[in-house]
Amino acid sequence: LEDELHHRVIGQDEAVNAVANAIRRSRSGLHDANRPIGSFIFLGTTGVGKTELARALAEILFDDEHAMIRIDMSEYMEKFSVSRLIGAPPGYVGYEEGGQLTEAVRRRPYSVVLLDEIEKAHSDVFNVLLQVLDDGRLTDNQGRTVNFKNTIIIMTSNLGSHIIQDKLESFNENNADELMGELRQQMHDLLRRTIRPEFLNRIDEIVLFKPLSRLEIRKIVDIQLERVQNMLKDKEITLDVSDEAKDWLAQLGYDVTYGARPLKRVIQKYLINPLSQELLAGNFVDGDNIKVSVGKRVGLVFNR
Repeated sequence: LEDELHHRVIGQDEAVNAVANAIRRSRSGLHDANRPIGSFIFLGTTGVGKTELARALAEILFDDEHAMIRIDMSEYMEKFSVSRLIGAPPGYVGYEEGGQLTEAVRRRPYSVVLLDEIEKAHSDVFNVLLQVLDDGRLTDNQGRTVNFKNTIIIMTSNLGSHIIQDKLESFNENNADELMGELRQQMHDLLRRTIRPEFLNRIDEIVLFKPLSRLEIRKIVDIQLERVQNMLKDKEITLDVSDEAKDWLAQLGYDVTYGARPLKRVIQKYLINPLSQELLAGNFVDGDNIKVSVGKRVGLVFNR
């Protein structure tokens, strides 16, 4: 299981091991059958793999990357927003529609539930989520019991982003373990001051995602190129990207602050956009093998 997850999520051993252990406990029957398969809080800067791990879990467990219910908790900051989660009371607008969370899980009981920016939710919303973590079920506005026992609950938080950013300035391969240990303690202390202890006590694991290194970004280049290759599958076109070109993309796409986010834009700008132009101009046809290398002046060049 770890190997499958590592194929999608690079460099986050602690996070991958935590979710893999939860799934093993569930499959072996050594966990509370009345609770969700696993519940996690993912901490860390942007672009380090928090959402990607949720997507990878959905694909591996439920054979569908789209078996993921994503809810932005910054939209649930007010007291009345609880009714949006479980549905409006009878007589109110939206009663027929059901709740955003309950209806989504009722329709897709086997799913990964991703709650973004959990720290922004109103305290009454935490009461609702507490029931999910405790009993593995919720009753919606129409009196239907919605079962969460086959879901994995993942909450992400941007708490302490400023602390992580400060540490990143001195972050390198040699002091990574020491700094991560300090950060982990600081982030746990911050969570305890922000989120009620009875809620945190019901979470299986609180995981801090570490910043990505240059080597890890280079591995992500391979994963991203694999996806580009899949886009060309129907045309039976193969991409042969030189190591030099991969290194060049990794160099341009590396940013310790924003993780793998810039890499996606770099691949789109320097590989996908010019390749699209080449294909539309008829310079390559179905069945071609396209060799991609670094140009003498700037950018990538494409040859047969």
